Amino acid sequence: MSENKISKEELLRKANKPSEDAMYMHPFYKGKIEVSLKSCVRDYNDFAIWYTPGVASVCKDIQKNPEKVFEHTNKANMVAVVSDGTRVLGLGDIGPEAGMPVMEGKALLFKYLGGVDAFPICLDTKDPDEIIKTVINIQPCFGGINLEDIAQPKCFYILNELRKKANIPVWHDDQQGTATVSLAGLINALKVVGKKIGDVKIVLLGAGAANIRIGSLYMKYGAKPGNLIYVDSKGTLHKGRTDLKDHKEKWEMCTITNERQISGSLADALKGADVLSAASTPGPDVVKKEWISSMAKDAIVFATANPIPEIWPWDAKEAGAKVVATGRSDFANQVNNSLGFPGIFRGALDVHAKTITDEMCVAAAEAMAKYAQKKGLREDYIMPTMDDPEVFIGEAVAVGLKAIEQKVARKVMTEKELRESAEFMIKRAIEDTKLRMKEGIIKLP
Repeated sequence: MSENKISKEELLRKANKPSEDAMYMHPFYKGKIEVSLKSCVRDYNDFAIWYTPGVASVCKDIQKNPEKVFEHTNKANMVAVVSDGTRVLGLGDIGPEAGMPVMEGKALLFKYLGGVDAFPICLDTKDPDEIIKTVINIQPCFGGINLEDIAQPKCFYILNELRKKANIPVWHDDQQGTATVSLAGLINALKVVGKKIGDVKIVLLGAGAANIRIGSLYMKYGAKPGNLIYVDSKGTLHKGRTDLKDHKEKWEMCTITNERQISGSLADALKGADVLSAASTPGPDVVKKEWISSMAKDAIVFATANPIPEIWPWDAKEAGAKVVATGRSDFANQVNNSLGFPGIFRGALDVHAKTITDEMCVAAAEAMAKYAQKKGLREDYIMPTMDDPEVFIGEAVAVGLKAIEQKVARKVMTEKELRESAEFMIKRAIEDTKLRMKEGIIKLP
């Protein structure tokens, strides 16, 4: 049954169901991840191989050649999910303990969708330099760092400094991850409505970490800077917003976007706009139906705030939007970074990448978009869904190849080798989970 045939009351009940289920399921399992073995233990004699005395020879081999750590340990498949809990989902500064369920959830998605072993690292400090120092100090154990739910503007500083100092990929999912999947969604939404990225007027509601990076990636892909208009809590960004001069990233957008220097509110910015790309305050009714009605014909609306989008998708459609996407998996057209980071890290880890570049993000977005195109684009299908492992395998291959091309990979692999590696790791994680449920090792609620 399509959404427009379901009553609004039923849609609201559907929207609230995940929260109700979460309050039962989390205490049932007392967390979502655990450590399990990947090596054999045939009998207790194997302990002499995996631990002392046998392990000493492996330690000495790594000491002679530090790069051997990728061969002898799980470093190449381990990611730290680092947060200080200052901007968790749409909940704000709720602290590191309250942020733990999100970071554990992130680790679950990393494993199930990407075959990546990820661990929550919630820090009891809000000091950006302490966060940077901590990440640098723990990087010997990990093949990559995923920064998560860190408030802006310090998140920009932390990411930039760590990308300079770390010798492994450092990625801020709220910036790079959200931007990558948003670009994938926009590529396909524009195909559905028959418009080109270089021609459309794009309004970005929210000028935080996510949308600053989203706009940057849109421009890298071909959007004209002058055709972008940012809107924050005080109105549109333009050269007259001297109150933002101390905010490096926002001020840069003031100077390069909004060619017509439109000032005013979101309602003013949306008049005649082709695209609304919102990553702001959880709704509903942050964006009004009448504002959507003022947009151009065949408008595109991305309302990606979590847990509640800035406008309910059915309201946006009633107001005249042609393509509507949210950040939620229980609605059509999910534009959520969960579609990106597992596959992107899979590819980066497989080639032992030193960083994740913007070009690697674009390659992932194109792979994501092309996969949906093969399935057949529609107004209610512009993005692949998370239940298809091939999406993440395709992203991993594209990212790995781009890393090799850009010479940021320590390990060179062929396209065939990348695909075989990604297929093995991702399908292994899925089958392992299914088997553990079947055998009762993971109990069903």
